[in-house]
Amino acid sequence: MLSDRGERNGPGAPDGGASGGSGGRGRPGVPGGAGGSGGAGGPGRAGGSGAPDGTGGADGSGGSGETGSASGAGGRPRVLLTRVGRALSPRGALALQSVDGAVSFALRAALAMAVPALPLALAGRADLAVYTMLGSFITTFGRDLPYVQRARVLSVVAVAMTACVGCGSALAVWAQPRDGGAGAAVTVAAMALVAAAAKFACDAARLRGLGAVLLLFAFAVAAYGSTDPSDIPVQTALAATGAAVAWLLAVLGWFVHPDRPQRLAVAAALRELADLWEAAGTGGGRGLVRHRATAAVLQAYRTLGVQPPTGAERDGRGDTCLRLTDLAWALLIGAARRAPDDPHGPARGLRRQAGILVGRRRRLPRMLPELAALSRTVTAESAAPAPDGPDPAAPAGPRAAEARASELVTGRGHGSAVRTAVLTVPALRMFLGTGLAGAAALPLGLGHGYWAAISAAAVLHSVNVRTAAQRAAQRTLGTMAGLLLALGILAARPEPVVLVVVIVVMEFLLEYVVARNYGLGVVFLTPLALLLTDLAAPSPAGDLVQDRALSSLVGVGIALVCALLVVHDRAAVRARRALAACRAASGRAERALAEDSVASFPAAQEELAAAVVELRAADDAAAGELWPAEIDPTELAAAERRAYLLLERFARPG
Repeated sequence: MLSDRGERNGPGAPDGGASGGSGGRGRPGVPGGAGGSGGAGGPGRAGGSGAPDGTGGADGSGGSGETGSASGAGGRPRVLLTRVGRALSPRGALALQSVDGAVSFALRAALAMAVPALPLALAGRADLAVYTMLGSFITTFGRDLPYVQRARVLSVVAVAMTACVGCGSALAVWAQPRDGGAGAAVTVAAMALVAAAAKFACDAARLRGLGAVLLLFAFAVAAYGSTDPSDIPVQTALAATGAAVAWLLAVLGWFVHPDRPQRLAVAAALRELADLWEAAGTGGGRGLVRHRATAAVLQAYRTLGVQPPTGAERDGRGDTCLRLTDLAWALLIGAARRAPDDPHGPARGLRRQAGILVGRRRRLPRMLPELAALSRTVTAESAAPAPDGPDPAAPAGPRAAEARASELVTGRGHGSAVRTAVLTVPALRMFLGTGLAGAAALPLGLGHGYWAAISAAAVLHSVNVRTAAQRAAQRTLGTMAGLLLALGILAARPEPVVLVVVIVVMEFLLEYVVARNYGLGVVFLTPLALLLTDLAAPSPAGDLVQDRALSSLVGVGIALVCALLVVHDRAAVRARRALAACRAASGRAERALAEDSVASFPAAQEELAAAVVELRAADDAAAGELWPAEIDPTELAAAERRAYLLLERFARPG
């Protein structure tokens, strides 16, 4: 599949920039140079292709198009072992991401937790403060959404979180899982169902973050809580109160900085574009960097509520944010055909402008002079006639293996069924992993066995086997550090009010770092969960830490086994479908350009841009699974290049 996968997750292997051979048994996964194809690679694995812009992959992998054939009696097992080893590699688990607005978001999350919880703790009911804290977890959903959309999303999540607490409280009364036996088994099954449903819903809504894990955590804490029927409405109402406070604080920023989400989205797009230009200047792999830049620019347009401009629309569009996004779009699609002469100067300007946008000033800042000059230059260049057409590197039509995908794209067949299937497989993994982990914890006699199910859910709340392996490494390392932190806090035997304050501090630190690296977030998530549990039902510190450590090991191990055993072709079908969709969108774009149908330009351009982003995302998701997509990586590279060249033509008149 497409090369230079894994660029986000760390530096490339030593062979990452080498040119692949044109035949023979070249080194496994050495990417091609200058748009060529890599060597034949190892047994049963095709060499990777060069990136569409003529560069090799950054991670030294040749992609995941398993088009080669195994040779020898032991070829097939070796191919399987290679796929398993690649999928289970924890590489990239310690990578840090850049995040704007992390401090303000973390402060809001901590405040949402503290406002309803501290009064209860001061009133001597710290045990009830746990349920307001569970409701306040809705803050983590939709952190990058514009305020209107955020209000709608958080309203739905608030209802779901409250329902999880209410249903969990009712189950605690009916099943009494703390007594073991059938009640505990029923509770484990219920947790598995909640985890699977939450995973499916979060994936369908494309909600990032801890998502399903927090919903499961709220349900599990309530299910292992009080068995007094009179506590059910109280706990449910407290969770609703916490969710309401979190909702109010999440949308309150509209009165202070109504365009804050838009500024952050544009700033993220400018930074990704700066990375792309610098990658072009160094000659490194740009495929994945360009994918991230394209996705960020499109996200900025979605946040602003407008479409990318066509050639005639570029002048005088909107305010500074929109003009900067238009500039980013022009630079992005212009880079598909040619590398910038001096990438570092504009890259510095883009980063400076991003920093200004992130600043918390009320008035929208002006565009920097150097970027304004660059915008005028780009506009002048866009006035030149468009090239006759893109480099038609794409094949004339889809292969037989893609016939089903073509039907899905054109509306025939069962496209919605396939999308449902793609969402169902991760949910099935979640169901099996949480159910088996929770069941395995029962005979071990762990006092808090539901942590095994939550640990499994945290690992399986991922895109594919590869990201599950990264989550497992992050979860294990983060839990070890977090347990030491929790043990130190519990050893001090803090009063309940102090414990609530410490939990709020943990929430701030968690939300500040988790977007940068999940493993760092687990360092603070672990003591947060332990302290919440101790607040609801005090236990000896040693027992709490021991239960959490053993439960985490059980959950992580079972989650990895489930990720490996639930092998499917859904990701491969998605990749083939994305390739067919990108080709179809390119065909419609070419017809619109040939017919000079200006009215259809915006829709065709937006469809094509979304299709090329989905192509790279689907390819990356399929690469992390064990089932090969069996697509020639050169076809994917050609389709991506064709799409970017067509996007450049849309930005030029005539």
